[in-house]
Amino acid sequence: MTPHRFDRSARRRPRRGRLVAALATGSAAGALLLTGLPGIATADETTIDANAADNLLVNPGFESGLSGWTCSANSGSVVSDPVRSGSGALAAAPAGSDNARCEQTVSVRPGSEYRLSGWVRGGYTFLGAVGPGTEQVSTWTPGAGTWQELSLTVTTGPGTEELTVFTHGWYGTDTYLVDDLVLAGEPGEGGPGDPPVDPPTDPPAAPGGVGVSGTTPTSVSLEWQAVEGAERYHVAVNGERRQTVTGTSVTVGGLTPDTTYRLRVTAENAGGESAPSAEVSATTRPATGGGNGSGVPRHAVTGYWHNFDNNSVIQKLRDVPRDFDIIAVSFADATPRTGEIEFNLDPSLGYSSEQEFKDDIAAKQAEGVSVIISVGGEVGNVIINDAASARRFADSTLALMDEYGFDGVDIDLEHGINATYLTQAMRDIHAAVGDDLVYTMAPQTIDMQHTGTEYFKLALNTRDFLTVVNMQYYNSGSMMGCDNRVYSVGSVDFLTALACIQLESGLDASQVGIGVPASPRAAGNGYVSPETVNRALDCLTRGTNCGSFTPPRLYPELRGAMTWSTNWDAHSGYAWSSVVGPHVRGLS
Repeated sequence: MTPHRFDRSARRRPRRGRLVAALATGSAAGALLLTGLPGIATADETTIDANAADNLLVNPGFESGLSGWTCSANSGSVVSDPVRSGSGALAAAPAGSDNARCEQTVSVRPGSEYRLSGWVRGGYTFLGAVGPGTEQVSTWTPGAGTWQELSLTVTTGPGTEELTVFTHGWYGTDTYLVDDLVLAGEPGEGGPGDPPVDPPTDPPAAPGGVGVSGTTPTSVSLEWQAVEGAERYHVAVNGERRQTVTGTSVTVGGLTPDTTYRLRVTAENAGGESAPSAEVSATTRPATGGGNGSGVPRHAVTGYWHNFDNNSVIQKLRDVPRDFDIIAVSFADATPRTGEIEFNLDPSLGYSSEQEFKDDIAAKQAEGVSVIISVGGEVGNVIINDAASARRFADSTLALMDEYGFDGVDIDLEHGINATYLTQAMRDIHAAVGDDLVYTMAPQTIDMQHTGTEYFKLALNTRDFLTVVNMQYYNSGSMMGCDNRVYSVGSVDFLTALACIQLESGLDASQVGIGVPASPRAAGNGYVSPETVNRALDCLTRGTNCGSFTPPRLYPELRGAMTWSTNWDAHSGYAWSSVVGPHVRGLS
């Protein structure tokens, strides 16, 4: 351990979530902090020319108004200032129930790779693409006052001949601006921006190759073969349509454990809907009781513990009250080797030695509490983006578990993750530890809005051993719930309607927890009273104490709640844990 690691003046962590709040305002400081994030470039970096010959988009710089583009709810217009280049830029204003989506459809080649990029500024901005037989991909930024580049790669499916490029903002947030969009790659037979030559007049064929790719106690995953000319697919469960997707796979959630279901798929295009596929049967797994992480109770409370001093309360691990079932030690540190982590006990906490800290961990475990190491946080930046960094992350995490006796790991990365390689790392860790591994996640609200996000992909990829996802229901603007209505942060409806997205999209109820601040000072916004947390738990598990949102079904196996942090809880006289802890235990 090197002495400079104890110099907290260089690496003291400010209040959790302050970075996100700053970015959302579009401040100059927030703009600078975005530099270097995956998919985002600054205005002086070399990029693809929007006027290049291989740009498949029509009017990519909005020099001809909105020609070639359509925007939802008349939300888009063209402005002459500010622009990144030329005479125009798109300005789109989200409303309370509209995210200001603007899009253009172009002809592409099946099974081909395309590079999509564009320059954005202002409020929350998303850039992405989707097509029949091609899964939606997108990237985003919370916005800033300067132009930033978003970029991503799109690989079309074997039957994809059209690709819809889109931008959108977020409900009720600031106007966003877009300029100099590029879709680079081989044009399709229709040419750039042209509509299909022969719009379909007949429905597509019935999907073939429908098969069950996985089950959990509350979900079934299906895959099927792409159908030529299909624009979307509908999935029916026991004869009732449940989900519609553009890709060739789906996870149907909200099912009952140990129950057999009949599933079938239809394809649809402008000519109509196909005949149904052959029906397949799938049986959900039995309820898991305590779930993954064998030492974690069926309903559990998670708390983050500060390995730093941020003027809340300096707290020894032994002083964390027994109302917490999982304690996430925050945070591990990144080493110069990509993907590798280490832990450095902060001397400001007053431990006489590392052994004393290890003894505290063992004492908590003797009480039946799981103690895990958290990776990431507001300023933690651990990069896992290839096989080598995934291996280093797994090896270094296992080494910390060995050295300190941690029961597992919490993924709390707030600066972008790669689901493919982090899945690889987590599977290596699980293979070494087994089902006793306690594995949690704490994504931000924006990270769990749909199954196409990297965080959601990671959760679904590892759901066979994932203990709980404690989403952060704070430091956020208004968000859409599973009923496609927008709810304000800091309300019982925000907690229940957003939790419903995870509960209905493939996670077990035992893998979903509600994450909230322990006090108003613990986060930039989103604080709710402990009584409101209990209302949300009752609404989801018992159907009582709901607000205006009523969940489509009950989730009695819901894991519980999380708070940032045990230190802020101590600062407020344990007002949070003393109310929520007993209530969570009473859910059993």
